[in-house]
Amino acid sequence: MISDEKGAPPETQEYASPPCFMHELSPDFQAVQQDSWPDVTRWRKAERTRLIDERLLVGAEERTAKSERIATALDEAIGKVSGRLVSVYWPFRGEPDLRNWAVRVIMRGGRIALPVVIQKAWPLEFRVWSPGDPLERGVWNILVPSHGPAVQPDVVIAPVVGFDEANYRLGYGGGFFDRTLAAMPKRPLVIGVGYTGSRIRTIYPQPHDIPMDVIVTDE
Repeated sequence: MISDEKGAPPETQEYASPPCFMHELSPDFQAVQQDSWPDVTRWRKAERTRLIDERLLVGAEERTAKSERIATALDEAIGKVSGRLVSVYWPFRGEPDLRNWAVRVIMRGGRIALPVVIQKAWPLEFRVWSPGDPLERGVWNILVPSHGPAVQPDVVIAPVVGFDEANYRLGYGGGFFDRTLAAMPKRPLVIGVGYTGSRIRTIYPQPHDIPMDVIVTDE
């Protein structure tokens, strides 16, 4: 499915019991105010835990099938890839696995980059990657290109923990993608990818949140 309507890893969530914190238990609870950042922060933390736990329950065979459906939808969303630089990601904690699709992009004349966390509160850096290039363990033990100059992708594919009807992305809480997009001299085509079950009514977007251009799911 393609929708064109307009991170740090989550910690273990301990839910509060008083009624005023019921928004931590229900994604649709209306007590969260858009301008109340502490409430939104607590609610997002709870949602990350819930959504990641749910996707980790998906079996390997089903996850592969979902990832292939997402790959097919990405071809439709992006169109011609020849001569374009596309940033993907190394899958983490049950995310859709697009590595085979990335190889097909290269075979069709495109180039692939991977995001690299340089340090906390900095924008991401993108480095070109091809099969066989050396990788090293980066932040959160995710594989990243071990060397290479920073590049500016034409297309950025961002995995989502959750997403809403306005194409806002719920990530891991580090703010890396928002910070990166805000700092890029030319905005690329930005595509969020995730499972259909990751859809929520709203992420309660704040002024620093930047919506994706398109959300692609496995439906």
